[in-house]
Amino acid sequence: MKVLVTGGAGFIGTNYVYFHLEARPQDEIVVLDALTYSGHRENLADAEKKGVKFALGRIEDEKNVRELFERESFDAVVHFAAESHVDRSIKDPGVFIETNVMGTRVLLDAAKDFGVKRFHHISTDEVYGDLGLGSTEKFTENSQLKPSSPYSASKAASDHLVLAYYRTFGLAVTVSRCSNNYGPYQSTENFIPLFVSKAFLGENLPLYGKGENVRDWLFVRDHCEAILTILERGKIGEVYNIGGNEERMNIDVAKIIVNALNKPESLIKFVEDRKGHDERYAIDFSKLQSELGWSPKTSFEEGMQETIDWYTLSSYERSYSSWRNRVKARSADKSHKQTSATGL
Repeated sequence: MKVLVTGGAGFIGTNYVYFHLEARPQDEIVVLDALTYSGHRENLADAEKKGVKFALGRIEDEKNVRELFERESFDAVVHFAAESHVDRSIKDPGVFIETNVMGTRVLLDAAKDFGVKRFHHISTDEVYGDLGLGSTEKFTENSQLKPSSPYSASKAASDHLVLAYYRTFGLAVTVSRCSNNYGPYQSTENFIPLFVSKAFLGENLPLYGKGENVRDWLFVRDHCEAILTILERGKIGEVYNIGGNEERMNIDVAKIIVNALNKPESLIKFVEDRKGHDERYAIDFSKLQSELGWSPKTSFEEGMQETIDWYTLSSYERSYSSWRNRVKARSADKSHKQTSATGL
């Protein structure tokens, strides 16, 4: 199978490329990325050594996209490419509409016209809006879409567009909506890598409001496994929620970070809250679990240890292969210690 991964030099896209390579080494992968603030070609250095092709370009550039589809004859598209930072969308909503909506339309038309067999669209739980802090409710795939920011509104629009291409043109699409991801390769503009980087240097950590907003955290590698599962076995025309079942208040995540780095909690400084800040996200992923057998494997504690390890490495030590080797070595050491403790 030949797969186009849009946004494959960004945070989740990079992790997905490596996961797909490991899980399906016989597949061909082409990455299309504009290399904006969150996309870095050096992320893919190990992947390109293994045959992954890279194409520079924006998804809203119709001429470039169609030339790429004609040249490569893709079997599947995994569509990550998007403007994705909420604060940036508040400052400049226009680029979010251009990339996330118009760019998705360009890809859908190319997929339709060039006979792509599967189109998987990566969305977000933010399209659902938010839940009250005292609520026990979780978002299901049937929850009403009530986006709060220009970013989430643009993603909701692209979700509708993808599903419309299934209904109108019969394009074989699936959509997944995930909770907050964390892990290696994420931009340091985002909450966890920003706080890890600042805490490591002993700098203040700017926490919105009172830090009581709740997010469901999903380790990025678990997310990648869910995406491949849906790509290969998901029902055409369906939406699947992907969650980590790890709800945490932002203040508690901040405390985990400073404590893990042996820094004082006094580094945490409350700042003026974000405009329209969603209170709580929580994902019900029982559909994905019951229909396709997927569940998250990584606890928040384990994932945070791996994430903190990544962001506290010097830049020249950060390669996917070396990071995976460290993870595997730690896992083997942990297994050895458990076996020794039981006397087996």
